[in-house]
This record gives sequence, C-alpha cells and structure tokens, in this order.
Amino acid sequence: MKLITAVIKPFKLDDVREALSQIGIQGITVSEVKGFGRQKGHTELYRGAEYVVDFLPKIKIEAAVKSDLVDQTIEAITNAAHTGKIGDGKIFVTSLEQTIRIRTGETGDAAI
Repeated sequence: MKLITAVIKPFKLDDVREALSQIGIQGITVSEVKGFGRQKGHTELYRGAEYVVDFLPKIKIEAAVKSDLVDQTIEAITNAAHTGKIGDGKIFVTSLEQTIRIRTGETGDAAI
C-alpha cells in the first residue's frame, strides 16, 4: 500500500478528483494549504502599493492506494493537474505500513 500526496493548483481540484474516480480511487483527503517551490511567490499590486506574496494557495490531495494502482494514480493526477506553467505542483509517494478501518476493524488492502 502507498500514500500518494499531490500538491496542485486549486482550480485543478475537480479535474483531478474526476480523473481519480475514473480509475477506481474511492476516497481522497483534500486540504487547502499554502506554500512555495521554485517560483518563490510573486508580487502583487494592491491599492497602489506593491507587496510580495511568499506563500501561494495550493490544494493538497492524499489518497491511500493499493500498490498495483500507484502508476495509474500518478498518471491520472499528472494528466489532470498539468497546465504546462510554473507551479503545477508535486506528487509524493510514501509506503504505508498498515491501514485500519475504524468502523469494521478491517486492515491492509481491505481497509482502503
């Protein structure tokens, strides 16, 4: 089992959610986050004053998937979140040692 974490542009959330549901991913967790990468923020003009926006709004999506769905999940997220412009985001894949469904007590792949 793997935990896939993707940080994407906010307006791409619906596209990514739809792409994941099409490949059979049943559950995701979505968080509104702020951060920066190589783009290091940007400057904006507000009421005649220029100021620097260091942290940009992003969406963090987390999905626990079976190991055999990792490549499909990465491809679905990449295709749905891609704009070709700076700040498209990142995908992180980490191993899950154990998963437990609280309601039923199921463990492992059955809990996903």
